[in-house]
Amino acid sequence: MLRAYCRVFRSVEIDSTFYRYPSKGTVMGWARYSPEGFVYAAKLPGLITHEKKLQLSQGIEQDLNKFIELMEPLILGGKLGCILIQLPPKFNYRPKELEDFFKILPSNVRFAVEFRESSWIRDETWPLLEKYKVAYTVVDEPLLPPEVHLTSDIAYFRWHGKGMRPWYNYRYSPEELQPWIPQVEDAGSKVERVYGFFNNHYHGYAVENCLQVMEMLGALDAKQVEAKTRIENYRKNSSQTFSTLESFAAPKDESFQSLISYFVPPERLKRAEQIPDEELQITKQLNGRIEATLREYHIVIDLQTQVILHDCADWATVSSTKKLCKHVAKLFLSIERKSATEILRRLYHEEGVWQFKPFLNG
Repeated sequence: MLRAYCRVFRSVEIDSTFYRYPSKGTVMGWARYSPEGFVYAAKLPGLITHEKKLQLSQGIEQDLNKFIELMEPLILGGKLGCILIQLPPKFNYRPKELEDFFKILPSNVRFAVEFRESSWIRDETWPLLEKYKVAYTVVDEPLLPPEVHLTSDIAYFRWHGKGMRPWYNYRYSPEELQPWIPQVEDAGSKVERVYGFFNNHYHGYAVENCLQVMEMLGALDAKQVEAKTRIENYRKNSSQTFSTLESFAAPKDESFQSLISYFVPPERLKRAEQIPDEELQITKQLNGRIEATLREYHIVIDLQTQVILHDCADWATVSSTKKLCKHVAKLFLSIERKSATEILRRLYHEEGVWQFKPFLNG
């Protein structure tokens, strides 16, 4: 998936780092399997921003150093453009707490901060960001004004969308995107680099809107023109409505039911529910590893190595699309619901690095 993405785009924002620290191998893979000149932005772990809420007394300096150390393959390779500090929605104007956190940021990495509470949109905020060379994240969303403030040597734009439940289930029209072009161009004339990411990933809208903006900026290369043409032809010629594409879209929320429905189509999920409970035997559930047998089949879920192993006849087909067969679905339906939800959440956010492989006995 990463290689396919890199054929069209030259940068990506990593969302999975918000939910957990990546493994060293994963980060090395990001560095190794992306072309020269490709640049990543990565979200700061939510452990720091949302759970510990930037409180130095909670040991966040150690948490931050651990994350920076893990990201070293990207830093040393010149592929880490920025780390995004996304603050919680209820983190209102607290300049001292934010400045205390800024003081511990390493100088060899660029940072951007995304506010999600309107009290930060005031004149006093911008000098604070400028003092520590932290970029203000320009957002397009329902709750904050789409103001552009340049506070660093980079600019950072995030288009979330203006939909309902959630906001990012939204397709921008060209007329809505056009007014952003002079603002992006103006920012580009004043900073070293502009980062721009679309979060409206439902139904592939983010890809389409991103390519439209790049075309308006006069920045499309041949492969991007080809990708944009394919999207336009699909929109024009497909007999499917967007509602029938729902199973290929992101889950509506991160509840167990939404996540399991994302990975297992309705009919297959129904068949999983019909498998008798006594046919499933969980033989191990310890240290991030689950092992089970179902009839004559084997299932292994290993959170450390990010792999699922299974050996039914359908597995090779469904696993190629990173979906689950009825047997693996039955395992998720049978284990403790909180644990199942967390694993599915990780599968969704780290889908590109998880491997679905055949189980080889012995």
